[in-house]
Amino acid sequence: MPAAWRWALVLLIAVVALAVALWPREHRDLRTNTATAVRGGPAAASDGERADAALAECPAQSTPAPAAGPLAGITVGCLRDGRPLDLGAALAGRPALVNLWAYWCEPCARELPALRQYAARPDALTVVTVHSDPDEAKALARLRDLDVHLPGVQDGDGRVRAAVGAPAVLPVSVLVRSDGSIAKVVVRPFDTADDIAATVAGELRVGA
Repeated sequence: MPAAWRWALVLLIAVVALAVALWPREHRDLRTNTATAVRGGPAAASDGERADAALAECPAQSTPAPAAGPLAGITVGCLRDGRPLDLGAALAGRPALVNLWAYWCEPCARELPALRQYAARPDALTVVTVHSDPDEAKALARLRDLDVHLPGVQDGDGRVRAAVGAPAVLPVSVLVRSDGSIAKVVVRPFDTADDIAATVAGELRVGA
């Protein structure tokens, strides 16, 4: 091969490599983000960030009976104060809606206000949000900006997702019976409080 052709080939390879290196990478794949969440990481929030979010207290165990079901023994951190919480024990004896979300998830951001509206109804289930990404501080900031103050827990390593067998998408809502068993894993965002209430009534026969 003539020297001129060799140099042209080298130049072409260099240009292609440079173009690949500079190509925009703004798209965030949901499964990539979820994989990061499952790995977990040290991103604890400060006391000031917790205070600014003004979340409701995490549920406390209401029955002396031992927790049962897939959430029994799953320890997460309460977003309000950072304390460890046995989620199965906290929900034992009451039906609940456990919502998996992340700060970067836009469908989650649209769904969270509907969950807030549903939770305010007198016949609503206990609603607990589960932040499924390691960055706890960004979760608190997102909830503050959305004016959502539901009880929430931090689960950066994806233990709740794994326990209930939820797929690697967000948001996911888990309907939990009072005995700790799972009635339904809802793999879609809820549109309205009425949508949530109808799904709860259909799956748990609670509310109307």
